[in-house]
Amino acid sequence: MIKGFIEDTISAIATPIGNGGVSIVRISGSKAFEISDKIFSHKNLTSGKIYHGWITEEDKKIDEVIVLPFKNPNSYTGEDVIEIQCHGGIYITNKILDLTVKNGARLAEKGEFTKRAFLNGKMDLSQAESVLDLIEARSEKFALEGAKNLSGKLSCEIKEIRRQIMDLLSRIVAAIDFPEDVIEPEYSFIEQTIETIIEKINYILSFSRCSNIFRQGIKIVLAGRPNVGKSSLFNELLHNERAIVTDIAGTTRDIIQETIDIEGVAATITDTAGIRDSENVNKVEAIGIDFSKKYMHEADIILFLYDLKSGFNNEDKEIFDFIKDKTYIKIATKSDLTDKTDESSICISLKTGQNIDKLKSEIKKVIQSQNLTEVEFVTNKRQQKCLEQTKEALINALIATQNKEIQDLISIDIKSALMYISEVSGEVITDDILNNIFDNFCIGK
Repeated sequence: MIKGFIEDTISAIATPIGNGGVSIVRISGSKAFEISDKIFSHKNLTSGKIYHGWITEEDKKIDEVIVLPFKNPNSYTGEDVIEIQCHGGIYITNKILDLTVKNGARLAEKGEFTKRAFLNGKMDLSQAESVLDLIEARSEKFALEGAKNLSGKLSCEIKEIRRQIMDLLSRIVAAIDFPEDVIEPEYSFIEQTIETIIEKINYILSFSRCSNIFRQGIKIVLAGRPNVGKSSLFNELLHNERAIVTDIAGTTRDIIQETIDIEGVAATITDTAGIRDSENVNKVEAIGIDFSKKYMHEADIILFLYDLKSGFNNEDKEIFDFIKDKTYIKIATKSDLTDKTDESSICISLKTGQNIDKLKSEIKKVIQSQNLTEVEFVTNKRQQKCLEQTKEALINALIATQNKEIQDLISIDIKSALMYISEVSGEVITDDILNNIFDNFCIGK
């Protein structure tokens, strides 16, 4: 499968489609230089040099470009690669792409350049997945963590764990296959080795929650009755008039979301429909209220708002009881309209700006309390599942070791652990899993 996959030459636009200063058309494969000779004014390109010239079609000049040639294996994909930097117009970029296809390339599939880099040994699977993390990073912190994985931080640790499992399995299997020449390892040695490996896996998995928050963003939901100022606060946090604000109850009927960067973490802020007695709402608003409760349930942080002038009434209490076991900030709004105070809340006025900076500081403080500042290993759901399966197999082997079962049986679970840990870096991987991973990439990467 792999050999057939990498025989052909692929091309794609490697930059976002649209008008801009520069676009890049990337060609990768054995015919890359041959295709370049057919469409570029300079022939017989030398790797490591930068060429300035014209893309042509039947002696007709199409665009003035810069071409960067890379000879295998010294390229991103490990194959011959030609990168054409052209002007960023939609027509011009697509025209050059069409010329590459007419002259021997085929259109690349999603993530196919990075997939070839993996198949050609330029990076392991965890590094390839970090490329997608960098592309999709919505905050500075996650981008930096993705760069760590691309440089090999996670893959180095996984390789070390895999090596330890492999060494342990080799010693056990050698004693089973050659009992007259090799002595079985002591059960205490097997137990200690497995415990050490499990400890390393647990350490990586300890950052799973933070990894998922970095990848998905922290979810902040504004909750409260209608007309307590949720949409006004939503707009204030975004510095943008994103939500409609009126004095009519039930203005917000749908979920409105935006993402901003708070302390290096992507925060998805959600404005929800005000929750009130279902007897006073129509069908559309009722659906919005149901959505509000769903998003409140899934939130990492809830900004609970109530009207300080009207006071904390039974409807407020009912909503507060729904969210009180979650991480929340209690906010009393419209403080400019009353002399009342509430020491359990941050009293704000969106009209005068009173305590808005204090509220923003509190939001930052709550995010910082999530312990997202020191994350040594960033993993995705697939990697976490593989590590959990590895740990489960090792725990089974550990129990068997502690029960002094025959080492032939112990080796079965250790073999399973080796298979699962090998899936993280891609030493063992199925076509379906591989295709699923790279299907999430954009075309051209």
